[in-house]
Amino acid sequence: MTTLVTGGTGYIGAHIVDLLREQGRSVVIVDDVVTGIEARVPGVPIARMELSEDTAVARLRDLMIEHQVDEVVHLAARKQVGESVQRPTWYFQQNLGGLANLLAAMGEAGVSRLVFSSSAAVYGNGAGVPLLETDETRPVNPYGETKLVGEWMIRDETAARPLRAISLRYFNVAGAARPELADRAVLNLIPMVFQKMAEGQNPVIFGDTYDTADGTCVRDFIHVADLADAHLAALTRLHEQDEPFDTFNVGTGRGYSVRDVVNEVAIVSGADLHPSIESPRPGDPASVVADVDKIDRVLGWSATRSLTDMVSSAWSAQESFR
Repeated sequence: MTTLVTGGTGYIGAHIVDLLREQGRSVVIVDDVVTGIEARVPGVPIARMELSEDTAVARLRDLMIEHQVDEVVHLAARKQVGESVQRPTWYFQQNLGGLANLLAAMGEAGVSRLVFSSSAAVYGNGAGVPLLETDETRPVNPYGETKLVGEWMIRDETAARPLRAISLRYFNVAGAARPELADRAVLNLIPMVFQKMAEGQNPVIFGDTYDTADGTCVRDFIHVADLADAHLAALTRLHEQDEPFDTFNVGTGRGYSVRDVVNEVAIVSGADLHPSIESPRPGDPASVVADVDKIDRVLGWSATRSLTDMVSSAWSAQESFR
């Protein structure tokens, strides 16, 4: 049988595909390859497709039947927060339209297991530290809203037909299992620091007067290889869980400040970094850290890689691109 991975040529998706193949599983990818890189997943069948298009349901259904797909990992989505604020309607069309088409195709093809890529963005500014899966969800941007409504859509679908699904709420993803799988976009903190270094400039810290130990924002960083492991644990769980739908945080349960991360980059790279401080960005909460008790207790999964592992693997990948 086969696992379908949407968005499988992307940074996170390629790590999941790589791990599935290591375990001898058959994989097929659906991706528009707009931001993905096909070279990350050599030898894996790729169906180029925009999931939100009207023709996607029939094409997905036929693909699932052809490849005997019995489970889906759904990652394909637009995920730039700023862009979502500028183009909210398009984000809803892309992320929720694509998910609706995928669910319809799964129903027609008789595919009954789904792991959904969600986000800590569903919590918004978050009242609880650490954040529990039962905490209030109040996303503060259209991207986070699409993830939360996506969870609702899947939950409702599991109540209507024989479908079992798990939503994984990612925190801040970093690192690389191998250089060729690394994050090539400059949208997250560590790649942004690397870019400033390459330009001969100081990295930027947005705000140093937050109510945290060193005044800079605190975030929960998770190694992408650990995140890939969590997806396989979720796929295994879907064969045995009684609940039609469940949700899990995926993080380390430990917070690192922005200054901690910059200092770690300096140690790993040997660079003398002197970050410049700029005004806080609107809407940035002081601390966003996962409570990871549930995923440990129910899925038997916990992160094993440290911040040093994340930064050093990302740095090795950065050096290999030069």
